Parts: sequence; C-alpha cells; structure tokens
Amino acid sequence: MEFSSRARQKHARLAGDRREQYPHSLQFYLEPPTESISLVEFESFAVDRLKLLKVVENLGVSYVRGTEVYKSKLEAELRRLKFPYRALAEDDYEARRKDHISHFILRLAYCQSEDLRRWFLQQEMDLFRYRFNELTGGLMQDFLEHVNLSFEAISEDLKNELANELSVSTPGFSLPKVKEQMFYKVGLADAVDLFRARRVFIKDGFAYVPFKEIDVIVLNNYRTKLSKALALTARSLPSIQSDERLQPLLNHLSHSYVGPDYSIQKNTGKISLDQIDALSVKSFPLCMRQLHRALRDSHHLRHGGRMQYGLFLKGIGLTLEQALEFWKKEFIRGKVDADKFDKGYAYSIRHSYGKEGKRTDYTPYSCMKIIMSNPPSQGDYHGCPFRHSDPELLKQKLQSYKIPPSGITQVLELVKGMHYQLACQKYFELTHDVDDIGFSLNHPNQYFTESQKLLSGGRELKKEFSNSGNFQQKNNSQESINSSSTLTSADAKADTELEGLEAYFTED
Repeated sequence: MEFSSRARQKHARLAGDRREQYPHSLQFYLEPPTESISLVEFESFAVDRLKLLKVVENLGVSYVRGTEVYKSKLEAELRRLKFPYRALAEDDYEARRKDHISHFILRLAYCQSEDLRRWFLQQEMDLFRYRFNELTGGLMQDFLEHVNLSFEAISEDLKNELANELSVSTPGFSLPKVKEQMFYKVGLADAVDLFRARRVFIKDGFAYVPFKEIDVIVLNNYRTKLSKALALTARSLPSIQSDERLQPLLNHLSHSYVGPDYSIQKNTGKISLDQIDALSVKSFPLCMRQLHRALRDSHHLRHGGRMQYGLFLKGIGLTLEQALEFWKKEFIRGKVDADKFDKGYAYSIRHSYGKEGKRTDYTPYSCMKIIMSNPPSQGDYHGCPFRHSDPELLKQKLQSYKIPPSGITQVLELVKGMHYQLACQKYFELTHDVDDIGFSLNHPNQYFTESQKLLSGGRELKKEFSNSGNFQQKNNSQESINSSSTLTSADAKADTELEGLEAYFTED
C-alpha cells in the first residue's frame, strides 16, 4: 500500500473509475489496495475495524451465532462504523473501500505474532460468516462465481432420483425437505470437513451439499487463504518496520484500547486510604486485587507491579499526597526505611503524577496493554491473571474468593479460548451476583467505576432470555465503545511516555 497526505478530493474524482474493484459487498481480500491514503485515514479506518472485531469477539461469546439478537447487534455496529451491511445497497462504494483497506491495515498489525494472527483470523472468520449468510440466494451464487467457487446445482431429476440417499445421509433432512432444498455437486476435496462429520451424501468422488451447508466450504476456503496470507505478510514485516511513519501505528494497533480515557480523574480525593482494603475485595478487578494482596503480604512490589497498580490507584482517585502516604506506609513495614523511600521511590510516584521529569500526566493501563505487554516473571504479581496465571493456580485463587464451581468452569473455558477480557467480565458477574453487566470490559478502571455504580445503585442490570427461554448473556459492546470512545491517543501517548517512567521504577 502507498500512503500520502493527498486530498480526499482526488479520491472522489477517481471513485467512479474504481467502483468495479468492489462488485460485491463481500470479498476474500485477495488483492491489496494500491491507492494513496493519508495517515489520518489510515488510523481512522484501522481503529474502526478494530472496534468492529472487538464487538464480533464479544458477541460470539455472549450469544449463539446466527440468532436474531446476534445478527441485529452486529448489523447495528456495522452501520454505526460505516462498513458494508446490506448486500443490496445501491451505492456503498465508500463502505466497501473502507472495508477493503482496513482489513489490510489490521492484517499488517496482527501478523506480528502467533497469538495476534490467531485472534485476527477468528474474528475475521466470524465476520465473514455473518456477511455470507446474510446474502440472498442470487447474490450468494454471484459471489461464489466471483471467487471461483462456482459449484454446480444438481437438476430436479437427479435430486428426485437421489432423494432417499440425500435424506438418509444429510442430518435433519426429511424427504419433503430434500425436495425443497437446493443441492450442489462439490468435489470431495472441497467438502472434506462435511464428509468427516458424515453430513453429506458421497457418490463417484463428489459430495452432494445442501444449500445451507455451502457456507462451511466457503469458510474453509477463506480460512486457508487468509491464514496463508497472514504468514506471507509476517515474512514481509522487515520492510514495513523500516518505515518510521507506519511501524509505531501498527505496533500500537495490536495493543490498542478503544474505550474512555481514564487519565482524567473524576474522583480525585474522594477515596480515603482506609477504604482501599474493602474496595479491593468489592470493586477491584482480579489483576488489581492480586497486586493489592501481594503488597499487603510482602510490603513490596517490584517495578512492574508498582507501575500497574500505582497508575490504577491514581485513576480511581488517589491524590499525589495520598499515593505517597499509601506506598510509604506499606514499604517501611518491609525492608525499606523511610529515608530510602524518600530518596528513591517517592520521586517515581511524583513522576507518575506529572510532577517530575517531563511533567507528563501518565495514563492507567488498559486491559490490552496489561495482556500484551511486559509479562510477569518469577516474583512478579503484575499482568493479567487470566492471561498469565497457570489455570490450576487461577482455579485455586477463584475458589479462595468463594466463586461457585460452575462459575469457575465458565471462567476457565473462556481462558482456554483466550478470551481473557471476557473471563474478567464473567468474574465481574460472579462477584457482583448479576447475569447481565451491560457493557464490554476493556479497562481495570472501567471495572472499578462500573462496580461502584452497581453497588451504589447507579446501574440497573437486567436478565435477557432467548426465544427458547434459555438465558443468553448480553454483551452490549456498543455502550462501552460509544461512550467517549476514541483510540485513545492518550494510550498511544502512554506507550512513549512510559519509556521515561520505567527508568524510575527499575529499583526493586
């Protein structure tokens, strides 16, 4: 891709010439964009797609894919972020262009490690599945032809001849249903997953696939292409990393936080030091509860823990004077005397409040920063317990906090699926005895704020039931993302700011 600061007017003039690039609202993203875009548009497109994929992840865990509530919420987010959402839209060139370019930007950002590639691939697959299944029969056939997956629909005569075999070999298909459904003749190599699952009729090296199962074949094809493309993109990273404009943006996107800015302290001075022990049990996320407990037990935290916990306490409202008193009282109960604290540690605390050094007001860590940066080593207590703890130790910790066995199982399943923020969200529900928290959790200070709202009666939570009467978790990601949501340039700023701050926290 080429990038420049050329005016958007040029794109408008050329738009008519490029509309043939996007004949469908859906694509396999086989050809990278070649036009020039500004760095502002580069970042804007990438952030919007990242917000969309976060919603896709949350909805995929909170609802059954394909249900009406899942589809309505995802369509609402597509519309809000101006991505293609209606296959029959007469003029959605700008949405298709944004969809195309933003996919390739995030492909660059998320090809940098195996974990990032796996996450990106899963969310893009879920997004593609939703879009493909929303196509009408005619548009679906057009798309299959466009991506060279044009399968032959069998004739009515052949379907009637094979009706009994199709009914017996295709789960859920009675004879009347076989006669209503269109079947495709597909090469066995393309339908191997359906064949293994015994979901299709096989004859003479071909699988006879019902229309409703064709998405399995298309999705497998897309997964193969995207997985290969991510691997190839990773190999070309050295050439991208040499670009001083792009590399900081790409690194930040893979760790970015897209929620409210918690560097703005709204409760400064409203929390007393005497309240912290009780608040740590009632309203701290597990990562901060773990740090607080370790500090009380050992009267010391290493620099990673002090940075993570100190900025969190600042974010919930501790003043500089309170922070100095809090840390000093605790440290002098251990092996640090008052003189050593005043000479070494006090400076770093004043620095984090913007009173020393560059006079920068530092930002509390987001969930993504905690999960993706600076993993803890032996003797450390920082990081995300859902990401960095051994599952058995995590289980023991949850048991000690009186989490019911069924809840622990749910949390561990989310951890196993690498849904660490959703595991923390489930922890919130279990510790607050609610079924529906009504927000998407992205920040430890958000956890604290929402907990305090709930405990003080400022938030009303409801239960939601599916049509079948079974409880479905509701995960209204829009609320969190909409409320003063920006790519916090504050978070981007924090990455560079903390380079200076870390130097003051390196003393153990």
